[in-house]
Amino acid sequence: MEITYVVIIAIVAYIFGAITKTFIDKIPNRFIPLQNVVIGLISALICFFTKIEPNLLQAVVLCLMATMGAGGIADLTKLNKNQEIEEGEEE
Repeated sequence: MEITYVVIIAIVAYIFGAITKTFIDKIPNRFIPLQNVVIGLISALICFFTKIEPNLLQAVVLCLMATMGAGGIADLTKLNKNQEIEEGEEE
C-alpha cells in the first residue's frame, strides 16, 4: 500500500516538473514548497478517489509529508554541494 503512494507522488511530481520546465523557464526557489504542497494535495486526492486510502485526512497527511520530506532532502543535497564548493575555494 505504501509503495502506491510513492508511485502516485512520483508520477504527479514528474508531470508538474514537465509542465513547469515547458511553460515556465525559471521558477524562483521560494515557490518550490508551494509546488510541493500542490503535488501532495493532488496525490492525496488521487489516492482517496481511487480507493487506495479510504480516509481523506490520512491520505492528505501522508502525501504532504512525503512531498515536503522529499523537498527537504533535495534542499539538503544542494546545501551539501554548495558547502563542498565553498570549502574547495577556501583551500
